[in-house]
Amino acid sequence: MNPHTGTKPGTRPKGEPPMLDRTTFGNRLRAARKRFGWTLVQLAERSGVSITTISRAERGQLALGYENFTALGRALEMDMNAMFAGGGAKPGQLDGPVVTRAGKGVVYRGLSITYEFLGTAAAGKQMSPIVGIVHARRVNGPEDYVRHSGEEFAYVLSGAIEVHFDNGKVVRLARGDSLYFDSRIGHAYVSVSRQLAKIVGMTTAESGHMKSAREAPAPRRPRKA
Repeated sequence: MNPHTGTKPGTRPKGEPPMLDRTTFGNRLRAARKRFGWTLVQLAERSGVSITTISRAERGQLALGYENFTALGRALEMDMNAMFAGGGAKPGQLDGPVVTRAGKGVVYRGLSITYEFLGTAAAGKQMSPIVGIVHARRVNGPEDYVRHSGEEFAYVLSGAIEVHFDNGKVVRLARGDSLYFDSRIGHAYVSVSRQLAKIVGMTTAESGHMKSAREAPAPRRPRKA
């Protein structure tokens, strides 16, 4: 019996969100890959995620960061919420309000943030809402910076964080502060308060305007007379 939680070893305290362990996630990722009939090499080529990373994730030996989540989701042509839906249930289309009750999100411990994914019952969402506990305490190197298409929002519920950008800028946020930015810029979250910071966050898919601007050909320079 755990004297702090009053639960037996291996059990989850009542009211805590369901935890998606690495083994379960790995099995779901492998099943998604095999539905396409792809090898690890083929998925790596299509997603840009290394063979080693995919292999270790499928075997439950590695936690994936958000950048790899989104890259694999694009390659597998699937809403990554399918990975987090309770009991492996396939999310339904967003044809009405989706409620996530307190303690009913799906928790996954990533590289620097422990995510509680919300609204996992709806497929094809334009926004991906999470509640996160930032457990990273420092940026160790370039590999810690995450970048993905779309935009990102973070609001600090408790504690304090720093958001480091790969252009050298650092933004410090305390309780009640928020930040909105282009998530194609490399970024990393770090807790700087005594207790680990808790945030609510939102990422969006790349908008049509953003995609058009990115793919538009560069204007031709006028020829000199």
